[in-house]
Amino acid sequence: MKPKEVPTQGPARATNKASSIVMVNTGDGKGKSTAAFGTVMRAVARGWKVCVIQFLKSEKWKVGEQKAATALGVEWWTIGDGFTWDSKNMDRTEAIARRAWTVGKEKIQSGQYSLVVLDEITYPMNWGWISASEVLDVFKNRPPNVNIIATGRDAPAELMELADTVTEMRKVKHAFDRGVRAIRGIDF
Repeated sequence: MKPKEVPTQGPARATNKASSIVMVNTGDGKGKSTAAFGTVMRAVARGWKVCVIQFLKSEKWKVGEQKAATALGVEWWTIGDGFTWDSKNMDRTEAIARRAWTVGKEKIQSGQYSLVVLDEITYPMNWGWISASEVLDVFKNRPPNVNIIATGRDAPAELMELADTVTEMRKVKHAFDRGVRAIRGIDF
């Protein structure tokens, strides 16, 4: 393997200051929520007020990040009903996702949070459970101090267009493909 050339010049410096941005973590690879929760930790360390709303994960999942984040003062809403393929009542599951959006919209519009994470919001957007145009409108018209991170696979094109930063996690391989179950402390 031929070594890469060592860079001797950095990229051009950014000069524009923004009061807030919208970030999207999407793709079929692992790490979308994990990256968002890393940003939560960074925001808390800077004294920001942070809120996380989970659209699919239910209270049955004892998510490690939630335990750590709430201990640090993060407001955390696990509103989801779990995986759709486990749903016993899809109408109820859809209603729960709509409720999660109502909470998310209220938190964004309140202007009380410097960061709002909408974990796995792309799924109910893609399924038509929540209005993508309403989500985009709330994002566009958010208070100037509110940063937003939206996560989930298959982020709608309009959401990616609106976002300031879009990161696509690409799966190269995953232990699950070999039948390895999720590991507490690694995966949740």
